[in-house]
Amino acid sequence: MAEDGWNTRDPARISLAYSAESRWRNRAEFAVGTDQIVALLSRKWKREMEYRLIKELWCFRENRIAVRFAYEYRDDSGNWFRAYGNENWEFNEQGLMSTRHASINELAITEAERKFHWPLGRRPDDHPGLSALGL
Repeated sequence: MAEDGWNTRDPARISLAYSAESRWRNRAEFAVGTDQIVALLSRKWKREMEYRLIKELWCFRENRIAVRFAYEYRDDSGNWFRAYGNENWEFNEQGLMSTRHASINELAITEAERKFHWPLGRRPDDHPGLSALGL
């Protein structure tokens, strides 16, 4: 569900999964609260066009989850990138994410090196995940 939400690239919709006081670390940006999260995501997707994301559960225990992810996008000059990372999530008693720590590394790729080719939006059920793609 998190992957599907992010692939909508709709910051307001995505923010509904986070508590009103949620705290984020995303690369070098820090956001607190849903207003700042929406602003961060809005800036992100102005820079990261044709964004496609795959997430994979790494582990979970009690109210914490770790996932790994990769996403591809192009910039406004037509350059393609693949970003890899890990996220640590902590949830409150209402089941909303209260803390998100994301560590992200980025690699410039050629268009021929792209692996995520589905139409914008939700990843099709038959598209391979990270492990199947060797990522």
